[in-house]
Amino acid sequence: MNQASFNHSLLSFLDDSPTPFHAVSTMKCELLAAGYEELVEQQEWVISEGGKYFVTRNDSSVIAFTTPTLDFAHQGFRMIGTHTDSPCLKLKPNAHVERFGYHQLGVEVYGGVLLHTWLDRDLSIAGRVTFKAEDGSLKSRLVDFKDPIALVPNLAIHLSRGVNTDGFKVNPQEEILPILCGAEHTLDLEKLLIEQIQSEYDDISVSSILSFELSLYDVQKAAITGLHGDYISAARLDNLLSCYVGIQALLNADASRPTLLICTDHEEVGSQSSCGANGPFLEDVLRRLSPVPEQYTQAIQQSMLISADNAHALHPNYATKHDQLHAPLINQGAVIKVNNNQRYATNSETAAVYKDIANELGLPAQTFVVRSDMGCGSTIGPITSGEIGVATLDIGLPTFAMHSIRELAGSVDAFNLYKILVAFAKRDQLISA
Repeated sequence: MNQASFNHSLLSFLDDSPTPFHAVSTMKCELLAAGYEELVEQQEWVISEGGKYFVTRNDSSVIAFTTPTLDFAHQGFRMIGTHTDSPCLKLKPNAHVERFGYHQLGVEVYGGVLLHTWLDRDLSIAGRVTFKAEDGSLKSRLVDFKDPIALVPNLAIHLSRGVNTDGFKVNPQEEILPILCGAEHTLDLEKLLIEQIQSEYDDISVSSILSFELSLYDVQKAAITGLHGDYISAARLDNLLSCYVGIQALLNADASRPTLLICTDHEEVGSQSSCGANGPFLEDVLRRLSPVPEQYTQAIQQSMLISADNAHALHPNYATKHDQLHAPLINQGAVIKVNNNQRYATNSETAAVYKDIANELGLPAQTFVVRSDMGCGSTIGPITSGEIGVATLDIGLPTFAMHSIRELAGSVDAFNLYKILVAFAKRDQLISA
């Protein structure tokens, strides 16, 4: 795989994954095509040496792994961790709002959204809908309207004269409600969802909609941009970019040690859920692979996790927001994240392993430390490390406009991180005693 084909497939993955449900569905198809066997949590597992497996939870989290050996206690695992969710606007259960002759959608802000970036964008709707079928069964299906059907228009400057000088704030209850375009006369949201399900699934007849988890998203396609194609511009780079890099590394590593890819939901809101990093999903899988307690502990202590989540690139218009000695640049290498207050899980040994791999490949690595007078974000790294006790490194690809509706990262960085993660999956030596 070369950089051009890698990035071309990345764009398709981003466009096909407007929600965590769709991201997992997309990864599931790729894993099945690569010969991975799907496991079901409610059933007994039979794991064989030389096998390739994956399991999903809540349709929004997936763990995929290889078992070239079943001697987990002595071989350990090479783990890559990411998250599938991104900040967005989600529909409330009673979403239909009718005001002044317009039909609008009541939304709840999910995660740390840069709200103003959602104004004047062509929006569509996607997610999971649960319904009662005509045969009386309860079913869930993913839907994606794909077409631009909603918009949150800005207020004209003539009615907001001070917007460019006095600051701009968006009230999430009153001022971010999308207008559902083309529904000026009548709107039955349940009927609209039924029609959408039946247009996407020919074999289903829907009796009634019972519930849904639907998100708005920008329909603008992901793109390679820049004079020399140096940038990736897209929605949901945080953190679908890492999901894509991780799954490509897993599929192409052909490692002799057991390798796991963990893509969990709800990181943007704290990971506290049954399918989040602060829930039992990963430990449940690992204990089924290594059910003897002593051997389980041995396996974890032979393992290492690389938690991959986007990093803040130095913004030239806001350079003072960075510690100047720890200010990552786009396309100058993935970023090792360090925080002595444990907002990141990196330590000197895990950082050394990563730097050694990068040096062997002749690839750059950068370091990020937040300014001492600013708060620091976090990742699934400290959560996972604290939950199962695995040595962990936090890294990320430098990114502009994180949590905007459209983010920007480097096309060179993504491919280079893929090469490093492939080498990590194959690596035998970590830190010697």
